[in-house]
Amino acid sequence: MPPDIEAIAEQVFVALADPSRRSILATLASGGPATATDLADRLPITRQAIAKHLALLGDAGLVTSEQGERRRVRYRLRSAPMQVAQQFLAALARDWDGPLAALKDHLEG
Repeated sequence: MPPDIEAIAEQVFVALADPSRRSILATLASGGPATATDLADRLPITRQAIAKHLALLGDAGLVTSEQGERRRVRYRLRSAPMQVAQQFLAALARDWDGPLAALKDHLEG
């Protein structure tokens, strides 16, 4: 697997490891672009913590920021890194299918 795919997948998995970041992503997915203040109003997380989580999500490429009205920054979900992580997992699954089937045949035989 190319190293860049592994690096992107690793960043996604690190980002998804935290339940607060998963909540932020789910909120953006269901409600569309939002500011850190909007997210703090919807989630039981402080605005400061949300800002830190958004920075990590941005580093992983899972969110982008855009200037909104009155200099407010809005965050939008990006699916491309998640798709790379899914491809990484699919490749791992394919690599395991053969050996697991052989093990099953051996144990049943």
